[in-house]
Amino acid sequence: MMNVFNVLSRVRLLSVAGVLVCATANVSVAETPAAGPFDQSAASVQALVVTGNGAVYAGSFGHGIFRTADRGATWVPVGEGVTDPFILSLAVAREGAVYAGTFRGGVFRSRDEGKTWQSVNKGLKRLEVKSLLAADDGLYAGTSDGVYRLNELEDHWSVVSTGLDDVLVHALVRSTDGTLYAGTSGKGILRFKRHSSGWVRMQQGLKNQEGMIENFIRVLAIDQDQNLLAGTFDGGVFRSADGGMTWRPISRALPNDSIRGIVLLEQGLIVATGNGIFKTTDKGKQWIPVNKGLANLAVQSLIGSGGGGLYAGTSAGVFRSDDGLTWTAINQGLDVGMAPPPFLFR
Repeated sequence: MMNVFNVLSRVRLLSVAGVLVCATANVSVAETPAAGPFDQSAASVQALVVTGNGAVYAGSFGHGIFRTADRGATWVPVGEGVTDPFILSLAVAREGAVYAGTFRGGVFRSRDEGKTWQSVNKGLKRLEVKSLLAADDGLYAGTSDGVYRLNELEDHWSVVSTGLDDVLVHALVRSTDGTLYAGTSGKGILRFKRHSSGWVRMQQGLKNQEGMIENFIRVLAIDQDQNLLAGTFDGGVFRSADGGMTWRPISRALPNDSIRGIVLLEQGLIVATGNGIFKTTDKGKQWIPVNKGLANLAVQSLIGSGGGGLYAGTSAGVFRSDDGLTWTAINQGLDVGMAPPPFLFR
């Protein structure tokens, strides 16, 4: 079957909370499955982050932000001041501040363990913030108009460089030498090196099974050897050992090619897909399902929590794994009922 993401170059496809929003410049259409994310009681969790003291924040799609200090035994809503309840991204800065990127409200920051939040949007051209990256040299945001960096002293965002105007950035990662990589919706992967003139597109080897270039990237990761990993919307996982110059697929044996998260292990990696979570220890030759207890396989986000622990955000709440093999639902406090569809939200 032909890859529609590559054929319809003028169409942006944004998958959030299991809803597919298809938009051109003048048309907006939404399709909601018969038993979609707005039918379950537990919140659809799009973003997760763990702080230095072990607290976990969950960003939901329609119900705002939740926090747990007891590994998910109980969750409490902590989004006072966040004007947009559709949370797309979360990050923790070096000094401990928590940042949240939203669907329509830009970026919000909390410095009091989530009790209150303040808008941090000065300088942003558009307020859809799909990714946040806390790096050694500051905070970066992937927006629907490229990549921005925050000047924390002035609380002002500045465009990182030229070449990503009007491009939705789904994922950001930074190598140890300061090179930034952006995974985009429609333009694949781009690289920005320090002191260079702008973003450069990396696409050599990013080909799916039909031989077409994968231009829609949802997830980026970088391992201890500085190898890059890219998770695509519907083309599986790719790996680059030369700074993004060339790529090769490593997920031919993966049962589902819609990649929602990548977590690096000491040996191998774990990926979240649209139909469960899988592990490989041989660089993608074999993928083993690790879904025992995972009652909802529509995973939206996946993070590691140290010591081999994992948290998975799904279309129906959060699950925790302490051994990387079995899962337990941890939804007390997340049973918030039906969320308003984003296209009806004002």
